[in-house]
Amino acid sequence: MKNNIEKAYFLKLTRKILSWYDLHRRNLPWRETQEPYKIWISEIILQQTRVEQGWNHYVNFIRRFPTVKDLHEAEDDEVLLYWKGLGYYSRALNLHKASHQVIEEYNGNFPNTFAGLQQLKGVGKYTAAAIASICFGEAVPAIDGNFYRVFSRMLADDFDIASPKAYSYFYELIFPFVDKERPGDFNQAVMDLGSQVCKPKNPDCNNCPVNNECLAFGTDRVGELPVKKKKLKVETLDLHYYFVKHGNQFLIRQRDESFIWKKLYEFPAAIPEELYKDIVYEKMVQHKLTHKTLNITFSRVEVGNRDSFEEFISKGEYIAVDMDKSHEKSFPKPLEKIILEWG
Repeated sequence: MKNNIEKAYFLKLTRKILSWYDLHRRNLPWRETQEPYKIWISEIILQQTRVEQGWNHYVNFIRRFPTVKDLHEAEDDEVLLYWKGLGYYSRALNLHKASHQVIEEYNGNFPNTFAGLQQLKGVGKYTAAAIASICFGEAVPAIDGNFYRVFSRMLADDFDIASPKAYSYFYELIFPFVDKERPGDFNQAVMDLGSQVCKPKNPDCNNCPVNNECLAFGTDRVGELPVKKKKLKVETLDLHYYFVKHGNQFLIRQRDESFIWKKLYEFPAAIPEELYKDIVYEKMVQHKLTHKTLNITFSRVEVGNRDSFEEFISKGEYIAVDMDKSHEKSFPKPLEKIILEWG
């Protein structure tokens, strides 16, 4: 920093945040270990859900795949099945691919540096910093939404966190002051502070351990920060699916990895002309993804003729699945709801 006063201010913040963490840290299953595999799994899960929801997903995932070798030896379908309910299934596929890297390229050992961890599929700067600091003691800040919010408010800093330069800006600002003795605890302390006290809405400023040092609190600007100017561009897509059913079976196929819902199962997007007479009901639903709004039309097709059903299957693109075994496949959420409603 430019002068000793600023340096002393940062060091005071760090000490207070760590002292608060020592008293209020949450007892979480992934905090009982420094195994990079388990920290990695927890961080990817927590990118998608709150701790309360992620807890059981983590426990179930680790129970089934207790080591990176177990994950490496699994099939995509099973990994996706244990990811069900978390969404962003591409992250589960990246986990699986990264497990192959660890086993096949790193002889079963995780890279032990911030830079090295970013070579793994799906591991970005935040996840790499979390693993490097918690497991290997590297003093690097794990910058995520909590981090931006906490330090934007602490410093009354109106730098646009949606800017492509935001990561570099905050990294350079905070890097010198990450606690060298407890970098993992520092990062987890900021995470807990951001999720429990310095929340996006209704922050609990009166119980914040650094409210006396928080420049936004002192100038009544907490509600204005952090600044996020960029608006997300949302694309609208129209999809049509046919729920083709005969008896207790319906038709599905597995998606590829070229678009949304990678490797999940879906219904036919088109049917032979002769099956249009078997459409008995249609409904439209809207489903929102981060960058897309999906307008999905579902047509329920009740095929009375087994030969017509088998002929559709014989073309090789689709398979028939029993209704009572559909839970063994992973479907996008709107399709899963249709199965429950129409099955």
